Amino acid sequence: MQHILYLHGFLSSPKSVKAQATKAYFEQNHSDVRLHIPELSNFPSKVEGQLLDLIESTPALLNDGLKLIGSSMGGYLSTFLLEQFGGKAVLINPAVRPYELLQSFIGTHENPYSKEQFEIVEGDIGVIKALEAESISDQARYKVLLQTEDETLDYRLAAEKYAQSHLVIEEGGDHSFVGYENHLPAIAEFLLK
Repeated sequence: MQHILYLHGFLSSPKSVKAQATKAYFEQNHSDVRLHIPELSNFPSKVEGQLLDLIESTPALLNDGLKLIGSSMGGYLSTFLLEQFGGKAVLINPAVRPYELLQSFIGTHENPYSKEQFEIVEGDIGVIKALEAESISDQARYKVLLQTEDETLDYRLAAEKYAQSHLVIEEGGDHSFVGYENHLPAIAEFLLK
């Protein structure tokens, strides 16, 4: 049994379209894979502890190194985990400097999936900055999918940071990554081979 950890983005959930498409694909095509899709806390101060607790309580995630799929903020968190524990990751429109973007999110929010109300405070910026992987030890362990019309993140930041990775840049699209399900066979092949 192989294990894959899927990390959703900020203001997202395991119920998101991408998370559900990933779950359906692995259930139909890879019955030997257990996909873990935790509901990440809306509070940035809780996310690192949540991820480290999950890895500690699920040692099978580290069999042959972590295998991660991370979308947006989940891509940023996947990079943080991979640089700590080793393994492979597929990043979809990953956030590169989310702490800069978070400045404009200071205030009260509601997660559209869980309806949980939460607040982003100034201190959260430093918490997220502390999770930054300043350098990447081996870019061959990353597959990065970017679309140029991402309205939330500048795809060029990720194209630069992950320039030596298995980089796929598609013209057009948006932050949700249009046509994501078409990439699932290649994502599975990259993580499982």
